[in-house]
Amino acid sequence: MKEIIADKNLISYCGLYCGGCKAHTHGKCPGCHENKKASWCKIRKCCIANGNASCADCKIHTTPTECKKFNNMISKIFSFVFGSDRPACIAMIKEKGYDAYAEEMARRKTQAIKRK
Repeated sequence: MKEIIADKNLISYCGLYCGGCKAHTHGKCPGCHENKKASWCKIRKCCIANGNASCADCKIHTTPTECKKFNNMISKIFSFVFGSDRPACIAMIKEKGYDAYAEEMARRKTQAIKRK
């Protein structure tokens, strides 16, 4: 198992922190940016097409919840199952920056801010 480290390159397009994901730490997933099998993800496609490192860089929507790609049924299911708050993750990236977000997630040893 890999150690959970702070690396801004492990922040997914939707704001989850791949560095804190069990699939990544067990070597089963390279992380969102390197995962070529994730071509199904509309958020990933949108960010790549617009040159964004994540939804935090979006110039179209002020908040990710305005975006139908970000705020879809699959996202809601993932949020429920994993108890994650991806909008809060994106807000933290906007507020603190990518490096500080990666450091915070590594410190917490988690892939997402938990829903309240």
